Amino acid sequence: MQPAQEQEYVEYVTARLASLRRLAFYLCKDTHRADDVVQMTITRLYIHWKRAKAATDLNRYVDAMLVRCFLNDQRLGWWTRVSLGGMAHELPGTRSTGPPDLETRSVVHAALAKVPPRQRAVLVLRFLYDLPVAEVAEILGCSTGTVKSQSARGLATLRGLLGDRMFVEEGVARDGRI
Repeated sequence: MQPAQEQEYVEYVTARLASLRRLAFYLCKDTHRADDVVQMTITRLYIHWKRAKAATDLNRYVDAMLVRCFLNDQRLGWWTRVSLGGMAHELPGTRSTGPPDLETRSVVHAALAKVPPRQRAVLVLRFLYDLPVAEVAEILGCSTGTVKSQSARGLATLRGLLGDRMFVEEGVARDGRI
């Protein structure tokens, strides 16, 4: 890579690092695994920087890379056999919209961690990142129908894990809207 291209890469990664870590944390629910997924993503980005720069929306391209790294990492499954213990803490740079209800947040994070990886990716992109169905489909490389069905299944799984009462109380309507 040429020095000018390398400088562009470093500037881009520096600017997006907090956002990438936040997305990875939402997907992984573990700061250490999230950092690993981000590292894999920015390494692949470095290798394919020329192609990535040609993308019409570089941020979406890199977000898609990160989600795919997460899904590939999920398939490997090594973390199910190795546990370093401890609860994942909130990442630096995340915003809070009000006083945190730590108990509810903990329960929801634990339940979200039990949702299958593909459904979790759809839920995070749709409801935490507020992306439209078409963009989520593009990021995941699937149809919009698949995104909709994975959303429905993921929300049904969360309802089963959290209980229907808590799910509605926390602002998620029965029709799946948050």
